[in-house]
Amino acid sequence: MKYYPNIVGIVVAGGIVIASPALAAVQRDTPGLLDASTNLDEITGFVAGLGTTFAGLPDLIAMLKQRGTGGMKPRMNLITGLFQILWVVYGVLIVSRPVILWNLIGVVINLSTVGAYFFFVNSERKA
Repeated sequence: MKYYPNIVGIVVAGGIVIASPALAAVQRDTPGLLDASTNLDEITGFVAGLGTTFAGLPDLIAMLKQRGTGGMKPRMNLITGLFQILWVVYGVLIVSRPVILWNLIGVVINLSTVGAYFFFVNSERKA
């Protein structure tokens, strides 16, 4: 493991942001993002990301089915979508395909839910 003192590592846990050069000790001998080989840690990452990525999907499906907001509030989806953008950046920095893939999908789902909410709110106001 090689230490990069100019990089500041950031950990977000329980809403607390911790930044430290010590967290920037990143292993740089990992395969590239487009490398076809996979190993157990990547398989575990892909499986683990499945549930958390699609957690916001039921709200989106419900709004699309009923063609209305049904009292739903998009605040949590917006917050989650914005922080998933940071997770994508983090995945690129640590060269982790599971982190990048699942969070990109999560960004699309959560921000689509927010977009659908505002679309249906405007439709409901006009009607």
